[in-house]
This record gives sequence, structure tokens and C-alpha cells, in this order.
Amino acid sequence: MLTAAAGPTVDPKNPTCPMQPDWSTNKTMQLTVKSQSGMKVLMAEGAIDKGLMPRLFQTLQANPDISEIWLRSPGGVASVGNVAGRLIRKNYPNVVTRIPKGWACFSACNFMFMGGTVRIVEPGGLYMVHMFTHLGDRAAIKEEIQEDADSAVDMIGDIEQSSALLASDDNDFLIRMGVSRKLLTDVMYRQKAIEGSGDDKSTRRCLTQAELFQYNVANASD
Repeated sequence: MLTAAAGPTVDPKNPTCPMQPDWSTNKTMQLTVKSQSGMKVLMAEGAIDKGLMPRLFQTLQANPDISEIWLRSPGGVASVGNVAGRLIRKNYPNVVTRIPKGWACFSACNFMFMGGTVRIVEPGGLYMVHMFTHLGDRAAIKEEIQEDADSAVDMIGDIEQSSALLASDDNDFLIRMGVSRKLLTDVMYRQKAIEGSGDDKSTRRCLTQAELFQYNVANASD
């Protein structure tokens, strides 16, 4: 796990994470089946998009002997990541989900990863979390406040309501998949929803190997 001791690769705004996480630049998640060390592996790389589920379902059905799913993703559509995790857990309980060394799994990818009954994050692999929120555009909020304060209050109220609904669904999923509730209270909800204007600008957190097992995100190792 890269931390502040790693030197110039560290993100100064998010010091538990590297400056440039290897989470793939694919705009949609690419699914590639490969042979690795004598087993069949599904490489799932890129943003979790709205059209992922038919592709994922078809790929898994066509390759019933897949042993592991390796994940590298900057996130994407949280609800789709949630459904993907449920599909893996329900229909493919023997499939291992893995974040290989150097790869990063962020946001919606966290849900897909948690679908594995057996979950491995290799040393140097990144399970990166943040607060579930729709409140992500500081510039839009400032502009709305300047133009119409009452409208801005309404907008913030709507955002808070939608964020609460999102968090409720996502929290329920993570807990059902086995994550400790303390991951939410100790880590995720202590992150800022948007970058602060003060010294602390952190909005994401990369878990250490000890934290991965403490919160039951990872439950196995090689």
C-alpha cells in the first residue's frame, strides 16, 4: 500500500493514495477472459457503465469455469456496481474477486468487488473509498447561490435527499456483503463530500492491508 512514506507518488490532497491510481482509462468497463497460472480469469477494467450488466452476464455464462474476477476501475454508476456485486454473490459464489498489485478499485467498483465470497486485495492493490454523495460540484453550488439563494437552498435540500437514499441502498448492500459497519462510521463518512477550502482537501481514502482485514473488505490472501 502506498502511503506518505512512498514519496513523490503520493497525492498531496489524499495522502493515503497515490497521485495517479492505476484504475484504467476505459470509458466503459472492458471484460477480457484470460488464462493466468493455469486458471481462467476475467479482467474487468474501466468505468462501470449503465450497459455493463448484459455484457457481464453473457461473459460469465459463456465462461462458467472462470475462477477469479480481477478489478481495475475508477468507479462509475454506483447502482450498476451494486447489481454486479449481487449477481456475482448469488450466481457465482465460488468466484474470487481480486484487486491485483498496482491496480485500483474506487467508488462503484467497491460494490462489484464485494460480490466475491472470497475477496483478495494484493499488497500494493488499492481499495479506495469516499463518502457516498451527489454533492460534488462546488462551482455549481456557488453559482446557484449567487444567482438565487432560495433556489440554492432547494437544490441543496434535493441533493441531500438523493444522497441519503443513495447511501441507504449502498450501505445496506455493503453490510449484506459482509463489510463491517465500522468501515462506514470510522472511514467513509469521515471523508469530505467535496474538496474543502481549507488545508484538508482529502475526499478519498486508500485502506491499508490491516484495515482491509479489520473491516472485512478482504477476507483471504495468497
